[in-house]
Amino acid sequence: MITWEQIQEIASNIRISGVNETAVSALRQHYQPIHFTYCMDDDLPNNTPIFEDGAFNLYLIDGRGHCLCLTTDYQVATGLVVAEVIPD
Repeated sequence: MITWEQIQEIASNIRISGVNETAVSALRQHYQPIHFTYCMDDDLPNNTPIFEDGAFNLYLIDGRGHCLCLTTDYQVATGLVVAEVIPD
């Protein structure tokens, strides 16, 4: 389970440290056991983020099953995708 308060705290940390692999690695260390993945936002077409920012979006991951999938359910979320937004 991931809470909205955690999302806000994580987003604040990303704003301070930037959107990159190094920042995501630091999040992995600080927020164990939450799983973090980093990608570009355009790699996730037709999905709705649970948190939007000008430089990044956050998506919830459900890792309970055999394969990871995106979810909007905070109760089953086991991780986050940090998706960098590149302006057009």
